[in-house]
Amino acid sequence: MTGEATGVVRLRVPVGGDAERWVTRAGCRRVLLVVHNVTSATRLLDVLPLFDGDLRVQVLATCTGSSPYLAGVPELLASTGLPVLPWEQAKETPVDLAISASYGGQLHFLKGKLVILSHGIGYNKRLATPDAGRRTPDAGRRTPDAGHRTPRHQAQAPVFGLSPDWLLHKGRPLASATVLSHPEQLERLRDACPEAAPTAVLAGDPCYDRVLDALPDRERFRRALGVASGQRLIVVSSTWSPRALFGDEGGAGGNGDLLPWLLPRLAAELPADEYRTVAVLHPNIWFGHGPGQVRAWLDRARRAGLTLIDPLEGWRQALIAADCVLGDHGSVTFYAASAGVPVLLGAFPDGDLDPGSPVAALGRTAPELRPHDSLRARLDQVIDQHDPRRYAELAAQTTSSPGQSAVLLRRLFYGLVGIPEPEDHPALLERLPLPPYEPAERTAPLRALTRLIGADPPEIAVTRHTDAAYEPENPDADSDAAHTVVHEDTRNSGRLSVADVIVRYAAEDDPRVGPPAAWTADVLARHPYCGLAVYVCGPDRCTVRTRDGDLVRLTAAPDEDGRADLCDPAAYASALFAWLGRGKSLGEAAPGMVVVTGTTRHRIAVEPLTPAPG
Repeated sequence: MTGEATGVVRLRVPVGGDAERWVTRAGCRRVLLVVHNVTSATRLLDVLPLFDGDLRVQVLATCTGSSPYLAGVPELLASTGLPVLPWEQAKETPVDLAISASYGGQLHFLKGKLVILSHGIGYNKRLATPDAGRRTPDAGRRTPDAGHRTPRHQAQAPVFGLSPDWLLHKGRPLASATVLSHPEQLERLRDACPEAAPTAVLAGDPCYDRVLDALPDRERFRRALGVASGQRLIVVSSTWSPRALFGDEGGAGGNGDLLPWLLPRLAAELPADEYRTVAVLHPNIWFGHGPGQVRAWLDRARRAGLTLIDPLEGWRQALIAADCVLGDHGSVTFYAASAGVPVLLGAFPDGDLDPGSPVAALGRTAPELRPHDSLRARLDQVIDQHDPRRYAELAAQTTSSPGQSAVLLRRLFYGLVGIPEPEDHPALLERLPLPPYEPAERTAPLRALTRLIGADPPEIAVTRHTDAAYEPENPDADSDAAHTVVHEDTRNSGRLSVADVIVRYAAEDDPRVGPPAAWTADVLARHPYCGLAVYVCGPDRCTVRTRDGDLVRLTAAPDEDGRADLCDPAAYASALFAWLGRGKSLGEAAPGMVVVTGTTRHRIAVEPLTPAPG
């Protein structure tokens, strides 16, 4: 790079005024990825593998700097390992092909053929007319006509990606090729902007193709998220804007801000061992408000077990793994419906959408959640009564070429670059990777309700909630009992002094707290009112010490395929605590017991260990 009087640091290799002196492969064709924000970059990363293995192509990247959401872009571009051109240099550098997944910025200055992809499920949303000078969506400023931000005013905005306001520059199409995934988009394009219709190319949807390809891996994705047998995975998804599910004007049926109602009930109404909850938030939420702020807003929900999915990787895997997606008018909700996943709409601002779009049709088809609903009952109803045929027609409009986007897009790209496609390898997209193991992490205190079902062998039902306010008012005195479970790392450390059960999650050989025998003895010594100390050292096992000093290992029996039970082992400890609390002996629980969570029965081995001294 070199510094110039303008203050712009320009790239000298592999492009630049004297690049020929320094490059090793001088005859490469240039392909430029034009990034606007993290959202558009994710779609560009979908198609980047189409150039893999071709020694004739040099891929470059740049950022227009036009989006209000620039946070996270430098780190993302750095992670690609591609040469990154400053935007001023990119506008002056001849390229054979530029690929963009958005319309903002001065794209008309680029010196090369331009392909524009959708960065979502086609083109559905209305978005304010771009600034004439920078082609930047007027998302941040309020004008006298747009100040109220109501759907009625928003409906006057053009459809992003299908209107002349976005597609044309001085009456001519910006793009050499406008990639569409389905003929219904072409019909709307012809109606809205006939000048750009000749540039349209039907080339499928690479994001959706990656989802379809990974559907057979659903169970693996569920296990990566720590979803146990019989557990239901609820994915809470939100696009950006005040009227989205995460927005303060969201809420189906015009009910306003839904989050203050929704977040506590995710923890309070959904038993911890019967439901798993994760959140998929649009990158514009993450990087518009800041990851730290988003985590802070969701702190209570996270301590109750909600997991935030990375906005770049993992959201498609979570969608595939889901039993239900609680979403809005964003692409994730539509992709879920297209993949056959039940959806429940928590927000759906019809006025923000093109009424002729498939996403608008989803809003007229899918069930809605309202604040007066019981969250659990509504979710169960949507899951139990789901018929995949309900969204079959909409799913057919996701792409007219399922599984073929790699072939179609590579053919388009190489045709514009002007060289033959590689003959030695087929056009392939990157397969969705297996996410790292990330079970629920609850540090908020739990209230465990237990019920003795049988005594030979011991069979105990356990229902755990993170909000004791929703504990049944009149439990059956003969069969129901309750106790408090507190994580040692709870933020409210005062609760440790009144905990019936204290739990720690760590590797068995963690030198900071282990071994389990020592930690459990230390906990009971420091907390005289605690009845059971639980050291969870694996997804299927824990070591517990009773107040009497007995040390016991609880291990879930593997399933018929030899896989470990992924139910939180602390639930097994709660069952043992309830058994002992009824005056039963440890010997009566050995060699095993049955723990019931919801409708699932877990067979648990009870292995007494030699108590460790001290």
